Amino acid sequence: MRRVVGGRATEKTSASTSQVGRFETEVLADPENLVEIMALSGRWIDQVRQRKPLTEIILDMDSSVSPTHGQQEAYNGHYECTCYHPLFCFNQFGDLEGALLRKGQVHSADHWRNVLEPIVKRYHTTRKRLFRGDVGFAKPEIYEYLEQQGYRYAIRLPANYILHGEIAFLLKRPVGRPPKKPVIYFTSFEYQAATWDKPRRVVGKVEWHRGELYPRVGFIVTNLTDWNGDVDRFYNQRGTAEQWIKEGKYALKWTRLSCHRFIANQVRLQLFALAHNLANFLRRLALPKRVRYWSLTTLREKLIKIGAKIVRHARYVTFQMAEVAIPRQLFREILRRIERLKQRCVSLDSG
Repeated sequence: MRRVVGGRATEKTSASTSQVGRFETEVLADPENLVEIMALSGRWIDQVRQRKPLTEIILDMDSSVSPTHGQQEAYNGHYECTCYHPLFCFNQFGDLEGALLRKGQVHSADHWRNVLEPIVKRYHTTRKRLFRGDVGFAKPEIYEYLEQQGYRYAIRLPANYILHGEIAFLLKRPVGRPPKKPVIYFTSFEYQAATWDKPRRVVGKVEWHRGELYPRVGFIVTNLTDWNGDVDRFYNQRGTAEQWIKEGKYALKWTRLSCHRFIANQVRLQLFALAHNLANFLRRLALPKRVRYWSLTTLREKLIKIGAKIVRHARYVTFQMAEVAIPRQLFREILRRIERLKQRCVSLDSG
């Protein structure tokens, strides 16, 4: 009988595991399989939507950075690193509707249609549809597409001297001692850039902060008919998309795209997207309201990766866990909610 001692067995096991991982990546990187993987997140979200019908959908699109090493990618001057530049689209519940890995030097809005079009088609029957994007998505082709599809949108607009001229009457410092709270002014006007096919509404915002010599100025192009302040408030809520991207980076480590081939890293990003949606489904469908604010990192550490001692008996198996991470009553309530959700899914499928 031959024995393997020391680190050799570990090296052999890790090598075989690595070979299996490379084989699985090669299979998933097949064009047909990759298309199916990229569509899988949308199918999962649609299944949840069948259980909880929506009357409103809000899409937030944003790009991010995934640093690379060696000769994997090109240098990005904005992020000042060698990186990939993935594109993400979330709904208002934090579900990742679509993700696309892109080359490091592309613009923030490049390939937006590849991500957005399949999502828009899935929600064509939803009554109220909205879209938010930062200044990188201030493109006339995006405005025209959203208008054709019946979407209301609010997109940050880069400033220029014409826009500043429209709000010149608000750029004079208020008279008197400045208060502790910022003094905020809103206005709106019609504006048509040279590349636009028609004039559009622009909401201007001027903020005077105590101790600052110049005001903070921002512009939003929109087809919403709400009051200027409500349009600004609606746009500012897109910051949640940045929060969800940070959760993906820190909780799921989806910036670890270390494969040598671009298409293999595309597969890894899609698998990370599926993992994100599974965790977010658990958070918003199974967690009680008092802990639904948990981040994905907290959810992973307190509920998923929690340690337990297994005690086996003749007729049952007991999992003994420390209540310091999650109280017994809360854990029991989560299990009951998961069971009710499962029963509801079975009854709907049978019906």
